[in-house]
Amino acid sequence: MTKERAYFEYLGLKEEGRLSPEHVPEVYHFDRTMSLIGMRYLEPPHIILRKWSIARIEYPLLAEHMANFMAKTLFFTSSFFVQLPSTKGTFSPYLDRDAEAVREDNLLKLEVAELKSKFCERAQALIHGDLHTGSVMVTRESTQVIDPEFAFYGPMGFDIGAFLENLILAYFSQDGHADQANDRKVGFLLYVYWLCTLVALCGFYT
Repeated sequence: MTKERAYFEYLGLKEEGRLSPEHVPEVYHFDRTMSLIGMRYLEPPHIILRKWSIARIEYPLLAEHMANFMAKTLFFTSSFFVQLPSTKGTFSPYLDRDAEAVREDNLLKLEVAELKSKFCERAQALIHGDLHTGSVMVTRESTQVIDPEFAFYGPMGFDIGAFLENLILAYFSQDGHADQANDRKVGFLLYVYWLCTLVALCGFYT
Protein backbone atom coordinates (compact mmCIF):
# COMPACT_ATOMS: atom_id res chain seq x y z
CA MET A 1 0.00 0.00 0.00
CA THR A 2 1.09 3.58 -0.58
CA LYS A 3 1.62 6.12 2.20
CA GLU A 4 -1.56 7.82 1.00
CA ARG A 5 -3.52 5.10 2.78
CA ALA A 6 -2.67 6.77 6.09
CA TYR A 7 -4.54 9.83 4.85
CA PHE A 8 -7.55 7.71 3.96
CA GLU A 9 -7.42 6.15 7.42
CA TYR A 10 -7.20 9.56 9.10
CA LEU A 11 -10.22 10.87 7.17
CA GLY A 12 -12.16 7.69 7.89
CA LEU A 13 -11.41 7.84 11.61
CA LYS A 14 -12.40 11.52 11.81
CA GLU A 15 -15.71 11.05 9.99
CA GLU A 16 -16.67 7.81 11.71
CA GLY A 17 -15.58 9.31 15.03
CA ARG A 18 -17.83 12.31 14.45
CA LEU A 19 -20.80 10.05 13.80
CA SER A 20 -20.10 7.36 16.42
CA PRO A 21 -17.62 8.81 18.95
CA GLU A 22 -18.34 6.14 21.54
CA HIS A 23 -17.06 3.39 19.21
CA VAL A 24 -14.14 5.04 17.37
CA PRO A 25 -10.87 6.08 19.07
CA GLU A 26 -10.29 9.84 19.04
CA VAL A 27 -7.65 11.19 16.65
CA TYR A 28 -5.37 13.81 18.22
CA HIS A 29 -2.92 14.54 15.41
CA PHE A 30 -2.10 13.66 11.81
CA ASP A 31 1.17 14.31 9.97
CA ARG A 32 0.64 13.70 6.27
CA THR A 33 4.34 13.91 5.38
CA MET A 34 5.26 11.23 7.91
CA SER A 35 1.98 9.31 7.45
CA LEU A 36 1.64 9.49 11.23
CA ILE A 37 -1.64 9.23 13.11
CA GLY A 38 -1.74 10.12 16.80
CA MET A 39 -4.86 8.65 18.38
CA ARG A 40 -6.31 7.36 21.61
CA TYR A 41 -4.48 4.43 23.17
CA LEU A 42 -6.97 1.60 23.64
CA GLU A 43 -5.90 0.47 27.05
CA PRO A 44 -6.01 -3.13 28.32
CA PRO A 45 -8.09 -5.23 28.53
CA HIS A 46 -9.02 -4.18 24.96
CA ILE A 47 -8.10 -7.01 22.59
CA ILE A 48 -8.57 -7.63 18.88
CA LEU A 49 -11.97 -9.26 18.42
CA ARG A 50 -10.48 -12.07 16.34
CA LYS A 51 -8.86 -13.42 19.50
CA TRP A 52 -12.31 -13.68 21.06
CA SER A 53 -13.29 -16.61 18.86
CA ILE A 54 -10.23 -18.50 20.06
CA ALA A 55 -10.34 -17.50 23.72
CA ARG A 56 -14.15 -17.93 23.78
CA ILE A 57 -14.78 -14.85 25.89
CA GLU A 58 -18.33 -13.51 25.98
CA TYR A 59 -18.85 -9.86 25.07
CA PRO A 60 -22.49 -9.13 25.90
CA LEU A 61 -22.53 -5.62 24.40
CA LEU A 62 -20.79 -6.43 21.12
CA ALA A 63 -23.95 -6.87 19.06
CA GLU A 64 -25.52 -3.66 20.34
CA HIS A 65 -22.32 -1.65 19.88
CA MET A 66 -21.55 -2.85 16.35
CA ALA A 67 -25.16 -2.44 15.22
CA ASN A 68 -25.10 1.10 16.62
CA PHE A 69 -21.80 1.90 14.89
CA MET A 70 -22.92 0.61 11.49
CA ALA A 71 -26.36 2.18 11.71
CA LYS A 72 -24.92 5.63 12.41
CA THR A 73 -22.00 5.58 10.00
CA LEU A 74 -23.97 4.08 7.12
CA PHE A 75 -27.20 6.02 7.53
CA PHE A 76 -25.72 9.46 8.17
CA THR A 77 -23.38 9.27 5.16
CA SER A 78 -26.02 7.88 2.79
CA SER A 79 -28.45 9.65 0.49
CA PHE A 80 -31.15 8.93 3.08
CA PHE A 81 -29.61 11.74 5.13
CA VAL A 82 -26.99 13.56 3.01
CA GLN A 83 -27.66 15.34 -0.27
CA LEU A 84 -26.10 13.26 -3.06
CA PRO A 85 -23.72 15.95 -4.43
CA SER A 86 -21.97 16.25 -1.07
CA THR A 87 -21.26 12.51 -0.94
CA LYS A 88 -19.92 12.55 -4.47
CA GLY A 89 -17.41 15.27 -3.67
CA THR A 90 -16.43 14.35 -0.14
CA PHE A 91 -13.20 12.53 -0.93
CA SER A 92 -12.37 14.06 -4.34
CA PRO A 93 -9.70 16.76 -3.68
CA TYR A 94 -6.76 14.40 -3.27
CA LEU A 95 -7.91 12.22 -6.18
CA ASP A 96 -7.99 14.95 -8.83
CA ARG A 97 -4.65 14.04 -10.45
CA ASP A 98 -5.49 10.34 -10.51
CA ALA A 99 -8.93 11.09 -11.96
CA GLU A 100 -7.38 13.19 -14.72
CA ALA A 101 -4.95 10.40 -15.62
CA VAL A 102 -7.84 7.93 -15.86
CA ARG A 103 -9.87 10.29 -18.03
CA GLU A 104 -6.98 10.57 -20.48
CA ASP A 105 -6.30 6.81 -20.68
CA ASN A 106 -8.73 5.53 -23.31
CA LEU A 107 -7.48 1.94 -23.19
CA LEU A 108 -7.94 1.84 -19.45
CA LYS A 109 -11.43 3.28 -19.75
CA LEU A 110 -12.41 0.55 -22.22
CA GLU A 111 -11.15 -2.17 -19.88
CA VAL A 112 -12.82 -0.63 -16.85
CA ALA A 113 -16.11 -0.34 -18.73
CA GLU A 114 -16.13 -4.13 -19.13
CA LEU A 115 -15.69 -4.61 -15.38
CA LYS A 116 -18.45 -2.30 -14.19
CA SER A 117 -20.80 -3.88 -11.72
CA LYS A 118 -23.49 -2.98 -9.24
CA PHE A 119 -20.83 -2.90 -6.54
CA CYS A 120 -19.04 0.00 -8.24
CA GLU A 121 -22.22 1.83 -9.13
CA ARG A 122 -23.83 1.76 -5.70
CA ALA A 123 -22.02 4.53 -3.84
CA GLN A 124 -24.64 4.54 -1.12
CA ALA A 125 -22.71 5.46 2.03
CA LEU A 126 -19.26 5.89 3.53
CA ILE A 127 -18.20 2.35 4.37
CA HIS A 128 -15.28 1.16 6.47
CA GLY A 129 -14.15 -1.12 3.65
CA ASP A 130 -12.31 -3.64 5.83
CA LEU A 131 -14.68 -4.31 8.71
CA HIS A 132 -13.58 -7.73 9.95
CA THR A 133 -12.83 -9.04 13.43
CA GLY A 134 -9.25 -7.81 13.13
CA SER A 135 -10.50 -4.22 12.83
CA VAL A 136 -12.44 -4.22 16.10
CA MET A 137 -11.04 -4.03 19.65
CA VAL A 138 -13.24 -5.00 22.57
CA THR A 139 -13.68 -5.33 26.30
CA ARG A 140 -16.83 -6.47 28.07
CA GLU A 141 -17.98 -2.83 28.21
CA SER A 142 -16.35 -1.22 25.17
CA THR A 143 -16.21 -1.78 21.41
CA GLN A 144 -13.81 0.28 19.27
CA VAL A 145 -13.58 0.16 15.47
CA ILE A 146 -10.14 0.86 13.98
CA ASP A 147 -8.18 0.70 10.69
CA PRO A 148 -10.52 2.31 8.11
CA GLU A 149 -7.68 2.81 5.62
CA PHE A 150 -9.87 1.37 2.85
CA ALA A 151 -12.84 3.66 3.57
CA PHE A 152 -14.80 4.72 0.49
CA TYR A 153 -18.34 5.35 -0.72
CA GLY A 154 -19.87 2.00 -1.62
CA PRO A 155 -22.85 -0.31 -1.06
CA MET A 156 -24.22 -0.15 2.48
CA GLY A 157 -24.41 -3.92 2.80
CA PHE A 158 -20.66 -4.37 2.31
CA ASP A 159 -19.59 -3.63 5.91
CA ILE A 160 -22.48 -5.58 7.39
CA GLY A 161 -21.78 -8.57 5.15
CA ALA A 162 -18.03 -8.49 5.78
CA PHE A 163 -18.46 -8.45 9.55
CA LEU A 164 -21.11 -11.18 9.58
CA GLU A 165 -18.98 -13.32 7.28
CA ASN A 166 -16.10 -13.09 9.75
CA LEU A 167 -18.36 -14.14 12.61
CA ILE A 168 -19.69 -17.08 10.62
CA LEU A 169 -16.17 -18.19 9.69
CA ALA A 170 -15.22 -17.94 13.35
CA TYR A 171 -18.16 -20.17 14.21
CA PHE A 172 -17.13 -22.88 11.76
CA SER A 173 -13.54 -22.72 12.99
CA GLN A 174 -14.61 -23.77 16.49
CA ASP A 175 -14.15 -27.47 15.69
CA GLY A 176 -10.43 -26.83 15.61
CA HIS A 177 -10.51 -25.49 19.17
CA ALA A 178 -13.00 -27.99 20.63
CA ASP A 179 -12.32 -30.70 23.16
CA GLN A 180 -14.37 -33.51 24.72
CA ALA A 181 -15.64 -31.28 27.48
CA ASN A 182 -16.84 -28.50 25.21
CA ASP A 183 -17.76 -28.59 21.53
CA ARG A 184 -17.72 -24.75 21.58
CA LYS A 185 -20.53 -24.49 19.02
CA VAL A 186 -23.09 -23.77 21.71
CA GLY A 187 -21.91 -20.20 21.26
CA PHE A 188 -23.79 -20.15 17.97
CA LEU A 189 -26.72 -18.74 19.92
CA LEU A 190 -24.67 -15.57 20.29
CA TYR A 191 -24.49 -15.31 16.52
CA VAL A 192 -28.25 -15.68 16.25
CA TYR A 193 -28.64 -12.83 18.73
CA TRP A 194 -26.21 -10.77 16.68
CA LEU A 195 -28.13 -11.43 13.47
CA CYS A 196 -31.40 -10.43 15.08
CA THR A 197 -29.85 -7.20 16.33
CA LEU A 198 -28.61 -6.32 12.87
CA VAL A 199 -32.05 -6.94 11.42
CA ALA A 200 -33.23 -4.26 13.85
CA LEU A 201 -31.15 -1.79 11.84
CA CYS A 202 -34.02 -1.69 9.38
CA GLY A 203 -36.05 0.16 11.97
CA PHE A 204 -33.35 2.83 12.10
CA TYR A 205 -33.95 3.76 8.47
CA THR A 206 -37.75 3.99 8.65
